[in-house]
Amino acid sequence: MSEPTVEEATDRIYESLQADNADIDLHIATLKAALTRAGLKEAVFDPTRLAHNNRSGRKLMQAYFRQRGVTVKFSAP
Repeated sequence: MSEPTVEEATDRIYESLQADNADIDLHIATLKAALTRAGLKEAVFDPTRLAHNNRSGRKLMQAYFRQRGVTVKFSAP
């Protein structure tokens, strides 16, 4: 079985966020590994797909992911 791509890992995180953060730490670890394999430094998320698309929700997400070693950026709405 192949390792998930950054896009696949990001999609799993969107699904987890919609499912009340189910297995979020596992998906963050998968995303971190995918970013490393792809040679990327940060993950880019679409704010319209977030469960809490407000400034507070985005900042909380950035802080939580940063604690786990993943830098989060948001695409322009």
